[in-house]
Parts: sequence; C-alpha cells; structure tokens
Amino acid sequence: MPHIPLPDHLPGITGLLEYRLDTAEPIRNLTQLLLRGNSPEGESTLSEGERELIAALVSARNCTNFCNAAHTKAADLLLGDSETARAVKHDIETAPVSEKMKALLQIAALTQQSGRAVSPEAVSRARTAGATDREIHDTVLIAALFCLYNKYVDGLETVTPADPAYYQMLGERITGRGYVRPPGGYPTQAK
Repeated sequence: MPHIPLPDHLPGITGLLEYRLDTAEPIRNLTQLLLRGNSPEGESTLSEGERELIAALVSARNCTNFCNAAHTKAADLLLGDSETARAVKHDIETAPVSEKMKALLQIAALTQQSGRAVSPEAVSRARTAGATDREIHDTVLIAALFCLYNKYVDGLETVTPADPAYYQMLGERITGRGYVRPPGGYPTQAK
C-alpha cells in the first residue's frame, strides 16, 4: 500500500507524477529528452531501445520491480525481441549487444553502484569501442536518473501490478507516445 494517497488506477511512477504535476513536468521532459533522444542539439546516436536497456538494467539492479518490468518491455518492443534485455540483465558481457553497448552498459552498472565507481578504465573501454562523449554522458545521466526514479517509486511504495499484460500495455504506451502526459491526464477507467 502506498505511503501517501495515490490514484488507484495509476501504479508506479505514473501515480506519483499525477500527484505532483508541477514536479512531474520537468521529470517527464527530461525523461522524454533522454530516452527518446530528441533535443535541439540533434538526435542521440543511441537508439531508443539501447536507452531503454540502460533504464531496465539500472532498475533491475536497484530491484525496482515496476520500473524494471516497464522498461524491459519498452526495450523488448523497441528492439523487436524479448531476449536482449533479459540477457543484458543476466550478464552484460555475454549479451547480444555491440562491444560499444557492453561498455556503456558497464558504465551504467557502475553509475548504479555509485557515481564515483565510474572509472577512467570504464570510460576508456567505451571510447575504444567507439562511444562518443555524448553517449558516455547520456549513459551516466540515464543511469543516475533511473536511480532517482527507482528510489522515488520504492520510497513511496507505489503499486506494482503483477499481471504481465499491464506491462505490455505500458510498454506500448511508452514506445508509442513517449513520456509526455496525455492531454487531460489519465481517465479513471484507464487500466
């Protein structure tokens, strides 16, 4: 049961964002920018699926079930398979991703542990594998952001649906609309 009253029909972070629309707007805008890669400075060179992999990995390592399930499903949909995210969360080094992505995911894993855990060696590995400074920056920022989200969701003990069908619907919503709030919010009947 959540620690504060939240809309019953909006589990996880969605209910928290509806609770405080003033803080939700910058959170949603930053998430949209980082996970969809659209900025005035140009598109991110990381695919949307790769960015969702970072979010899923960090959420899994933080044991935040809602975010783990939501971003794993979004990654699955964007990557077109259900094995890559699972494999990344099991063992980055044997996962079916590029060497550059393995290096970036290791940076995300280090960031999840502590920002100070990101070593010059980890950054050098990513650069050697072809990662740009922007990709390294965005990886650390996405990982740090999801540590915040994970603590936000778990710290207020939001509802975590058990039904995989919920995450299928949520993944489709995330990949289809992104992270912006729909006009008029979320009607009560939305499940």
